[in-house]
Amino acid sequence: MQRICIYSKDICWITGKSERYARDILRDIRLLHKKKKHQLITIAEACDYLGLPYDQVCELLNRRT
Repeated sequence: MQRICIYSKDICWITGKSERYARDILRDIRLLHKKKKHQLITIAEACDYLGLPYDQVCELLNRRT
């Protein structure tokens, strides 16, 4: 089964940056899309924000889990 949500640990793993950096990215995406604190961020939204190819990120995340 393929996931659609992305979490800070995933962003850490993909970018090689710290957990704090990943949380900041999620916060920025949430502000950009005017989402509330409880709403999740999709992989597509994160890829769009980070400028990463969606297919490659999905492949990495699916291989990881």
